[in-house]
Amino acid sequence: MGDSPQSRKPLSYRDAGVDIDAGNALVERIKPAVKTTFRPGVETGIGGFGGLFSVDRDKYRDPVLVSGTDGVGTKLMLARLLDRHDTIGIDLVAMCVNDILACGAEPLFFLDYFATGRLELDRAQDVIEGIAEGCRQAGCALLGGETAEMPGMYGDGDYDLAGFAVGVVERDRIIDGRHVAAGHRLLALPSSGPHSNGYSLIRKVLERSGADPSAPLGETTLGEALLAPTRIYVETVLALLERHRIDGLAHITGGGITENIVRVLGDDLGIEVDTGAWPQLPVFEWLQREGDIEPAEMLRTFNCGIGMVLLVAENEAGAVAATLGELGETVHDIGKVIAVGEGEARVRYP
Repeated sequence: MGDSPQSRKPLSYRDAGVDIDAGNALVERIKPAVKTTFRPGVETGIGGFGGLFSVDRDKYRDPVLVSGTDGVGTKLMLARLLDRHDTIGIDLVAMCVNDILACGAEPLFFLDYFATGRLELDRAQDVIEGIAEGCRQAGCALLGGETAEMPGMYGDGDYDLAGFAVGVVERDRIIDGRHVAAGHRLLALPSSGPHSNGYSLIRKVLERSGADPSAPLGETTLGEALLAPTRIYVETVLALLERHRIDGLAHITGGGITENIVRVLGDDLGIEVDTGAWPQLPVFEWLQREGDIEPAEMLRTFNCGIGMVLLVAENEAGAVAATLGELGETVHDIGKVIAVGEGEARVRYP
């Protein structure tokens, strides 16, 4: 039975588990970090009902907007396990901006959604300042976001993230793979680790191995290697596109090398990949060994050390690789595009 009307006290939103004052305090805390991401085109400050952004009409002749959305998946659970929340926001931005970059788009602005059961100010500030850092790396503005406190929906200490990026590209410079042909080279840019994919399997390997996340692994620890933030390739690739024609770009996310490169190819094309053409990161060696993971499963689950692949005409590959070197980038020629017949495998590992 409930309380009698005479004994009941008036209820507030705080009694239901939602602290409006904490939400307002978070906005004030993150304002300085958010402002550091602002770029030309931002027409409004943080805290309004909507974020305003104007596209420079003098810079673009026929602009096409490109949008993308993503999350961080169960890497969030690893961040909670290690109680490290200052880089997971970089992952969130990276997963979105690298996707739209694959169309040749320059990221313009970013929006985030942060949901939790109970708002913990320090943790939330770490997450959102990480998002701001990712936006700075990508050259886009953190234009707005939503912080949702939902007791009963999320357990104690749990939170979830989603991100939304919008970019722009000239219509005649859209990269969609239509010009890729057999013989094109696959120039690969290294990843920093697993990025933000395969973490359900990673957590299974951690559980089975009983490994201590603080144990040394190469020049770092196992935990730090697994939590390393996703690389953001925007600055390098946009600088490259100013000097060279790139016919295809593949962001190596879920599905790994096996599935992501062929996404930008016609049905009559496939790829031949030399898996010995780039050095293996210790974290992937550890995962394969401790999880007894088959090589084919590694390649279709993880990026295996490759975060972005550029599909370049064979006669241009040397010049593109040289420019990437000038930009301070490491590049690996990992294979080529091949013609395939009906029913033939589209991915081959000679």
